[in-house]
Amino acid sequence: HVQLVESGGGSVQAGGSPRLACAASGFTYCMGWIRQAPGKEREGVATIYTHSKATAYADSVKGRFTVSQDNSKITLYLQMDSLEPDDTAMYYCAAADFRMVDGICAPATIARARDWGQGTQVTVS
Repeated sequence: HVQLVESGGGSVQAGGSPRLACAASGFTYCMGWIRQAPGKEREGVATIYTHSKATAYADSVKGRFTVSQDNSKITLYLQMDSLEPDDTAMYYCAAADFRMVDGICAPATIARARDWGQGTQVTVS
């Protein structure tokens, strides 16, 4: 199992640009960010193949969010720009191996990850 600890959330004004961080005990084949807002479906928002660093994004955040990794710090990041009130949610970091996502690291598959962090709340007003 991979241990994941998120940080960087909080209350942000619309248009703000916070950065979330996820300190990991190790990287897996696929890492990503998932969000859950009250009354809404859970949504995978961004993923990264940790070997190639290829990324993918949900349409709702494409062009505004950027996922990246720092191998030396074993940390995953989510740079969030041009935040909107609809981005308000609990944000979770997740780690998945090849089998969990059938080899496809994407927002549509990351929720199958076995290992999740405890989450960090982002509230946009």
